[in-house]
This record gives sequence, structure tokens and C-alpha cells, in this order.
Amino acid sequence: MAHDLRNLDAAYVDFWRERHICTLTTTRPDGSPHLVPVGVTFDHEAGIARVITNKNSRKVGNILAAGPDGARVAVCQIGERKWATLEGRAVVRTEADAIADAVNRYAERYGRMPSPNPDRVLVEITVTKALGLVGPGGA
Repeated sequence: MAHDLRNLDAAYVDFWRERHICTLTTTRPDGSPHLVPVGVTFDHEAGIARVITNKNSRKVGNILAAGPDGARVAVCQIGERKWATLEGRAVVRTEADAIADAVNRYAERYGRMPSPNPDRVLVEITVTKALGLVGPGGA
């Protein structure tokens, strides 16, 4: 079920605030999918999803390999009978202030501050599509 990004309902936004492990799907240079568990934060007002990770990770390599315009990706989460997917274009950011903001957002959503990591980068996803079933009864 598609959702209007300009007018997301409260249940959808709230679901992205709950503590869930998510997945990030990128595409390897050979075209095959690469799917890994991650923590995701979603700023619905800005239309941005964020994933903090290590600069040497395969997901970062896949995004960088797509070129300067970024890579098409999807993040997804499930819980009980609910699910939500955000699709968009991801870029890798290395600016300290952007990473610090993403770390703080992660700590707020997941209830813990991640360990310091000098190799941390930010995967920033400009969301172009929101899908899911999160209302009463879920799927």
C-alpha cells in the first residue's frame, strides 16, 4: 500500500519512531541485491531516512559504486502485523555535523548511544516512496 509522502498518517510516522531493526537493500555492482540489518531513523518532515555505518562496509561500497548521484535503495521494517518500506536515493555523507546529528537521532530512536567509531559515515536517503500497512490489524 502506497502512502502520500506529503501527508503521512500518524500511525505510519509513529511506526518509524518505534524500536525496530530494519533492513537496507542496496544493489551490488553485478546487479544482485545486498540486504543487511541496520538501524534507521526517518525524518518525515524532511523526507530523509538515515543509517549510520562504517565507511568500509559493503553497503557503502555499493552506494559509492553507483556514482555521484547516489544509488536507489530501500529500507524496511516489520513488527507484529505491521510493515513499512521507504524507497529513495542514497548518498554517503562524511561531514562531522551530519554524522553527529544522525547518531543523536539513532540514540533517540533506539534508546542507546552507539559506540564511538572514527570510521563512521552516514547513508542519507532522500525518500521518494513510502509503502506499508501499519493501521489497525496491520497486514
